[in-house]
Amino acid sequence: MTSRNNVQNTHITLQFRNLHMAVLDIVSVINRPQRDEMMIKEAGIPLDRALFPLLVLIERFGPIGVVDLADRVGRDYTTVSRQVAKLESLDLVTRQAGATDRRVREAVIAPKGKLMTDAVDSARDRIGKSILEGWDTDDIDALVRLMRKFADALNGYGVEHSAQ
Repeated sequence: MTSRNNVQNTHITLQFRNLHMAVLDIVSVINRPQRDEMMIKEAGIPLDRALFPLLVLIERFGPIGVVDLADRVGRDYTTVSRQVAKLESLDLVTRQAGATDRRVREAVIAPKGKLMTDAVDSARDRIGKSILEGWDTDDIDALVRLMRKFADALNGYGVEHSAQ
């Protein structure tokens, strides 16, 4: 039984390295400024590239505080705060008092911002269809299911292990 566990552990170690490399490749592509510029152009929206990921995250995760938003994009919260203020001045987001802590101001997507993220979603759908063209439906379903499972496990790992 020990020999089988060693083989399984070795397999997991090798596969996890391959998974890590795939995730690094994906993150690298997603983080390229050219990708945001391409998405903005494809969506046909007039938005500064630096504001683009913030607008999308506010729509997806809002209401969201600046500290959480900054953490998600890997930027300093003071920079993100100024960028959210810019989004607010463009009528793309609004800010409101936090639900649990009234001192925290949370960003929420505004109707004009929602129109932009809807255009981004349409562009992302067109691009995604092109990328996955030729893929079997079962493979796409498995990819989505397993990516969600992995993301959930990854998100939960830090929480579970920081309490120990």
